[in-house]
Amino acid sequence: MAVQTEQPTEQPTDQPTQRRTQRPAQRPADASGTTHAPFCVLLGPDYAGKSSALGHLGRSEPRWRMLSVDDAFLAPEHALIGRLRRHALEDVAAHQNAWSPELFATLVQAGVVHLRDELLRADPDTPVLVDSYYYKLLAKCRLAGASDGPLFAWWRTFPQPLRVVYLDVTPETAWQRCRRGADLNLLEYYGPHPEWDAFRRYQNDLAKSLLGEIQHLPLTVIAEQDRPEDTVAAIREVLTREFA
Repeated sequence: MAVQTEQPTEQPTDQPTQRRTQRPAQRPADASGTTHAPFCVLLGPDYAGKSSALGHLGRSEPRWRMLSVDDAFLAPEHALIGRLRRHALEDVAAHQNAWSPELFATLVQAGVVHLRDELLRADPDTPVLVDSYYYKLLAKCRLAGASDGPLFAWWRTFPQPLRVVYLDVTPETAWQRCRRGADLNLLEYYGPHPEWDAFRRYQNDLAKSLLGEIQHLPLTVIAEQDRPEDTVAAIREVLTREFA
């Protein structure tokens, strides 16, 4: 049976933990009253397995739509979002002394608004699973030094999900998954070099920031699994119940 919790458990469990809240039966709407597709968010630290899980669910669950700013999920007409994302990383984050954190957040915002726009124009009868939504992008901006000002306050007025599904992973496991730092990008660790301690501290701060941002939302935590297919099965179980 699910255990009620508001944050990842310290010890892995075989069952997802869940914070339950009652939700209204009517179709979801944003802060202005505009209706949108029902959606959940798949969230977690770096190398938690979100992208692979999203890809698997996209192939096996045609009844749900997968929404992400990753290139593999962008329509050709939305390729600009991927290019801006790469420029934010390669041209701005790589030269922190030449750009302000606020300019970095401005570039990142294109992806955030794209996700919101897609939710608002989506078929309201087709449930959507969103990769990280604005929560992780906001956390990355904050860790890059951006202040918590009007820009982020605006993001927080965007439609909110029925539930967040949080994939928990320890920094130790994530370090192995990124080949001990070989696959890291500049927004996954502190400092100039991808060393273990810089990665561990960043990932711990990232997880803390993510959980703080979603503390008001219904949350299911899926503990770290040995096999990717077990993670996908746990996500599918939660979404099947949530989208019913």
